[in-house]
Amino acid sequence: MIRLIALAALISFGCRWIFGKWPWEYLQAPDTRQQALFKARKLLGVSERADAREIRDAHRRIVAVIHPDRGGSSQQMQEVNAARDLLLNDLPYEAPENIE
Repeated sequence: MIRLIALAALISFGCRWIFGKWPWEYLQAPDTRQQALFKARKLLGVSERADAREIRDAHRRIVAVIHPDRGGSSQQMQEVNAARDLLLNDLPYEAPENIE
C-alpha cells in the first residue's frame, strides 16, 4: 500500500515538473470564457493570435454569405456579431500611435 502511495506521489510530482500542472487539474472543466472564445474563433475561422484586422476581415467575409438579405437568418448574424465582439473585447488594449 505504501508503494502505491509513493508511486502516485512520484507520478504527480513528475507530471507537475514536466507539464506544469498537477494531474487533477486536467480533470477540471475548462473555464466558460475560454470555451466561448474557442467557439468564437472557430466560428470566424481565426487563430488565437489573430489581431483586430484579421477578426474584422473574417467577420466581413462570413457576413457577406449569411446576411439575411442574401438568404441567411438573423440568428446567424447575431451569433457572428457576438463572436466578433467577444474576440475584439478580448484583445489587449493598444494605444493609438501619435499622428503628427
